[in-house]
Amino acid sequence: MATVEDLGVSAFINIVSAFAFLILFAVLRIQPINDRVYFPKWYIGGDRSSPRVRGRGVGKFVNLNLRTYFTFLNWMPGALRMSESEIIQHAGLDSAVYLRIYILGLKVFVPITVLALLVLIPVNVSGGTLLNLNKKIMYSDIDKLSISNVNSGSQRFWIHLLMAYLFTIWTLYVLYKEYDNVAFMRLHFLASKNRRVDQFTVVVRNVPHVSGHSISESVDQFFRRNHPDHYIGHQAVYNANKFAKLVRQKERLQNWLDYYQLKYERHPDRRPTTKRGFFGLCGERVDAIEYYRENIRRFDEKIAYERQRILKDPKAIMPVAFVTFDSRWGAAVCAQTQQSKNPTKWLTEWAPEPRDVYWENLPIPFVSLSIRRLIISILVFALVFFYMIPIAFVQSLANLEGLEKVAPFLRPVIEVKVVKSFLQGFLPGLALKIFLYILPTVLMIMSKVEGYLSLSSLERKAAAKYYYFMLVNVFLGSIITGTAFEQLYSFIHQSPTQ
Repeated sequence: MATVEDLGVSAFINIVSAFAFLILFAVLRIQPINDRVYFPKWYIGGDRSSPRVRGRGVGKFVNLNLRTYFTFLNWMPGALRMSESEIIQHAGLDSAVYLRIYILGLKVFVPITVLALLVLIPVNVSGGTLLNLNKKIMYSDIDKLSISNVNSGSQRFWIHLLMAYLFTIWTLYVLYKEYDNVAFMRLHFLASKNRRVDQFTVVVRNVPHVSGHSISESVDQFFRRNHPDHYIGHQAVYNANKFAKLVRQKERLQNWLDYYQLKYERHPDRRPTTKRGFFGLCGERVDAIEYYRENIRRFDEKIAYERQRILKDPKAIMPVAFVTFDSRWGAAVCAQTQQSKNPTKWLTEWAPEPRDVYWENLPIPFVSLSIRRLIISILVFALVFFYMIPIAFVQSLANLEGLEKVAPFLRPVIEVKVVKSFLQGFLPGLALKIFLYILPTVLMIMSKVEGYLSLSSLERKAAAKYYYFMLVNVFLGSIITGTAFEQLYSFIHQSPTQ
């Protein structure tokens, strides 16, 4: 059972780790090789074209100016002094909202912590129930600070009830105000930006096949008939997997060509060369720039041929299209209304931003979507509730007494004071994090199988699944396996008279 000393060791390790990562971040951000990684908006906006600290040789990659290492945390006061509008302009709306999450945590937990320290803990400590019990109930020094140290039927429970209402009302009030501020920031940010194509576009799925008409003709006729005042045009979606593969291959070749051209510009006296073989490791050595230009030219021909083949093949058109309107109102009406008597046909919803589209899920039929989401719901339920088995194993590491009984040969190591504090205070959390490391990837795969159209939707659904998992397994599961089972073991092994 963890003690105050164990929690102190865990807190010390976490605080030291946090400062170590902060210093590592501050050192990495002043290295010239990382300048575009940490300041991308400055390069995109044209405010910076090269690293502020530059040198020759190793200095191109590593900051050799020792004076900057003594002032590498100066960015923190400046960041704290920036207004929200400056943060949005400098780093984007997401960064401003992310910082407000920390402010929200301070607003919620600082008053609650002060009230708990000044009111609840003195009330619990003065109870003395655990000290007067004759039963062999397992408890630690931390339990003396909790509600379990209050006598049954004591008037002190009214203070706990009052504090529970105060904490709840305060938390809900702060959340309401914060949501109001964030919603205003979002609306103001959207209103201040230029109009975007996705604000006037709707994606329609499950377009029915009409004999004698292509998918594109069916979409055009349907929306001209049902939305004649605001419909502008549409773009059918083609099955262009091979085309996309050729484009990706060409982009990789283009990156290599750009690399060798920049290399040649820096050293005009030396023409760069490469080998024709596997990854440039074997084969005949040739001029690198001409070699990649020739390969790109051949890929351009293949891409043009594949494009024409797709456009002429009616089977390449999928039953999906992006429909554009001349007003946001027209697009909103179409996206939020049922278009056909058959609720499984002509399904419309807001189109994602072009870079946000997850193309693989566009042609999934309605019936398949329903089946997929049912199956994934069952799998998520099973994952959430059956993942409790490894969680229980991880949580059992906190009970070193039980571990000693199972593995007596570890007792000399475990009984060392420093080792015991480290194992009880830090190792269970570390092992749990290792278990949870692969979980987001699994949940993202499940969300993709469900058939959502945008990458942002996939991330939101995966985050929702992760929240339910954390609530059931990490929060409730840790309580049940870490405390309730321990007390149950103690009760089972008591004599019948107790």
